[in-house]
Amino acid sequence: MFALGACPRIRYQQPEGEANRLKTLETDANMIKAALLLYRATRSPSYLGSATRTYAAVRDQFLDPKLPLYSVYVFDDGQRCTQVPHRFFASVNGDMIWSGFHLARVTGERRYLDEALATARAVDRNLSDAAGVFADLQAENDIVEPLVEGMFVLAKSGQPFARRWILRNAAAALSARKRDGTFGRFFDGPPPRAMTTAWQTNGGLAIEFAAAALAPTQRVATANRWAGANYAAHDVSTLPASLTFDGSAISLIGTLGEHCCEPGHARVFLDGRETVDATGIWQNKSSSGRSLPRSVLFAWRWPSRGTHTIRLEPGEPNGKEGGAFLHLAGYFRR
Repeated sequence: MFALGACPRIRYQQPEGEANRLKTLETDANMIKAALLLYRATRSPSYLGSATRTYAAVRDQFLDPKLPLYSVYVFDDGQRCTQVPHRFFASVNGDMIWSGFHLARVTGERRYLDEALATARAVDRNLSDAAGVFADLQAENDIVEPLVEGMFVLAKSGQPFARRWILRNAAAALSARKRDGTFGRFFDGPPPRAMTTAWQTNGGLAIEFAAAALAPTQRVATANRWAGANYAAHDVSTLPASLTFDGSAISLIGTLGEHCCEPGHARVFLDGRETVDATGIWQNKSSSGRSLPRSVLFAWRWPSRGTHTIRLEPGEPNGKEGGAFLHLAGYFRR
């Protein structure tokens, strides 16, 4: 029911593909990890074989053609399989880092570790804001904890860049924490004012535990990086649109799931360059099944103050994210 279509080695998200014919790496990346954990528990060669076969299929279908990162969506209409480019979820890239690391250990094949390291370095280099902090552009339903877990196993094995990534992001995420202790999904964003869900908050919580395990005696500044930020009401409901401001950080505010709960997204260009993760702003995706006013839809920080322009363009339609949509209420700048 799932292993069908033009590329049956990867699985449909729903039985026989349902209406949208979507195959998502969330399915197969979790399958690889589960098979490796079962192999660890049972030493049954069938589980290891399943993990290695699915790993190879994932690299064939989901790996970006230019970057060592994995896009999360492939559409399989029964005739051909088409990847949605540059949808770099934290969850699936983290799972593939973790699985590559452990496949190298159990098989003795160095290439798996090399591939895990390449993906982890690409996350660090390409999926961070200009200040070097991870930017989770998925609307709400991405899970960042697996990325923290992947970086953590590399850090524990002696990879300095992975250790630095965890400590840097953990320090930043302290400013994205509400008074009740829950974290926002943007590590470099302000404390959320809207309700935060388990999908959004797990990454910040996980990375603080990881940082504490790696550097239990290290002290970090706890001052809110967004203290003194100014809010400007700025209604944007027509695309394309642009916003120019002076500062070192910006956070765009609107209602997540304004037309709940999926179709509607926009592309984001920062000083003329589109974000590498082309998810941009997927505003109408709300896994909570609710519209969440005053949500942080996008956050970005630069190393120093300057004049910056954000250009917002219509999202290109596809069967998962739908067509173009954006409605901003305003923004914080720092």
